[in-house]
Amino acid sequence: MRTLPAILSLSLVAAACGGDDAAGPDAAIDADPHSLPHFSFFVTSLKALQELSGNPMGFGGDLRFGETGPGAGLRGADKLCATIAERSMPGAGAKDWHAFLSAADGGTGQPVHAIERIGPGPWYDRLGRMLAPDVASLMSIRPQGGDPTIKNDFPNEDGVLNHNPDGTGEVDNHDMLTGSNAQGRLEAADRTCLDWTANAGNEAVEGEPRVGHSWPRDGSPIQINGWMSSLIESGCAPGVALIEMGPPDPNSNTVGSGGGYGGFYCFALIP
Repeated sequence: MRTLPAILSLSLVAAACGGDDAAGPDAAIDADPHSLPHFSFFVTSLKALQELSGNPMGFGGDLRFGETGPGAGLRGADKLCATIAERSMPGAGAKDWHAFLSAADGGTGQPVHAIERIGPGPWYDRLGRMLAPDVASLMSIRPQGGDPTIKNDFPNEDGVLNHNPDGTGEVDNHDMLTGSNAQGRLEAADRTCLDWTANAGNEAVEGEPRVGHSWPRDGSPIQINGWMSSLIESGCAPGVALIEMGPPDPNSNTVGSGGGYGGFYCFALIP
């Protein structure tokens, strides 16, 4: 996979992207991120990942996004979250975004657990709807205590329910990379695409990533609909599969073979 240069500063990104949430990009950049409207959670959309990767198949399991060295996968994923948030709401990229991803080595030789990366809450989508008020409310198959509108269909960075992202009909896109078990903690070292740095699709080397479901699959056992942890994808290669075909294809080696595109969850530490 070709590597991308480091992204522009958030100021330059905001200057290039319009927005109707402030008087203009400069005003948003100068604003205290605490003063912005509530916006602290989203599912990365297929469109954003395609555009930022320069690949219609997305990033796959390599989320370094120009970062290098120990912990590059997590840092790159966090930077992707901030960049995508900024594209939607100028200024929001400064809210300290973290991808909901676990890793066997976060850059210090120690494992990283996704549930410990996202702050205490509450978290809101782009339209101000609450996903959950606190971490305890997230510790369930589906988040508790939030807006029922988004409980079973998480929204993307623009506040659009991701099961039908373009308004043309529902698609099978619910598999979201987490590398985590049902408690939001690292499941295993071979469930993180080498800590989010690999996308060749060699399962023997890179493993197969654990994913959660951003919306429930009808008729599936309840545990399969867990937002943090549902099943194991076929591999770490880039891939998009949006037509309902059942579980991940054992003959595939991509992050999307079970219904997805290698998307992931983003949480901000500032509501």
